[in-house]
Amino acid sequence: MQRALLRFLIATLLVGGGWIVSKQPDVSTIVRSIQGTNAPSPEQGDPALLANRDTIRVGSFNIQVFGEHKLAKPEVMNVLARVVRLYDVIAIQEVRAKANDILPHFVELINAEGAKYDFAIGPREGRTSSKEQYAFIYNTVTIDIDRESMYAVNDPDDLFQRPPFVAAFRARGPPQSEAFTFTLIDIHTEPDHAIQECDALANVIRAVREDGRHEDDVILLGDLNTDNYHLGRLGQVPSLTCAISGVPSNTRGTKLYDNIIFDSRATTEFTGRSGVFDLMHEFQLSMAEALEVSDHRPIWAEFSVREGGQDGHLASRPGRAVQPR
Repeated sequence: MQRALLRFLIATLLVGGGWIVSKQPDVSTIVRSIQGTNAPSPEQGDPALLANRDTIRVGSFNIQVFGEHKLAKPEVMNVLARVVRLYDVIAIQEVRAKANDILPHFVELINAEGAKYDFAIGPREGRTSSKEQYAFIYNTVTIDIDRESMYAVNDPDDLFQRPPFVAAFRARGPPQSEAFTFTLIDIHTEPDHAIQECDALANVIRAVREDGRHEDDVILLGDLNTDNYHLGRLGQVPSLTCAISGVPSNTRGTKLYDNIIFDSRATTEFTGRSGVFDLMHEFQLSMAEALEVSDHRPIWAEFSVREGGQDGHLASRPGRAVQPR
């Protein structure tokens, strides 16, 4: 297994060629957790309000079998569209459809009231006939994507059921030389092999840092199928921070599966605000209605739009609840 963990090749989807990465990161310290406990309010998803903010909100949501069946339920899709409008960029897991029009239809619904979102989607992944895709949906008012940066982690040793999908982004607003740039790694681990895949993710983070783009703000986010105390070798990578801790992210409110993870030394743009969005409370849904949407809740973390953060805009201490503005 150790030999296999060293053999990650990064292969671009949209640009020919790639980089071979075989260095193993040091592992010595436990993941720290910094988190605010309050979710963003629904009205904060209005792009007109977002355009002049000094922060961006990054999220993740496993929509649970997001395909034609769910697309045919208007009440469910309206909730999903409202959720996405809360975020500047959100990583989606479990896009599971044979057709290629799921995300275009979804983004059309998101934009029906004047929003300006777009999407990027990865290849179909999985060892079985039931394939899944990762996706990023982002607000073009506040976020730029570098489409030439998108790639999948090639997994020659079959360590992942669904190898991660990677893309690079930049916050809009500040001059390009001052804007926060970051790379997102979208992941959905296999539940029965979550710890083994988290072990391999330690090497993925190292590989993405060394993929030739010289980006130090690398953010891993998605459905890890484990909490922040059981991340295997991923939890031993120095200075990695889990934005979510001690708050359930499944809809039934019993388990923490989802997280947003980054290097606290590099990503000083993190404001200290993060949390789990409670669909039932915020949208006044019954448990049955919420489960129709997904068996997961969306999660979020907030970052400065400026590289290195802003003067006077400090991350809160671990455990301190912070009200989003």
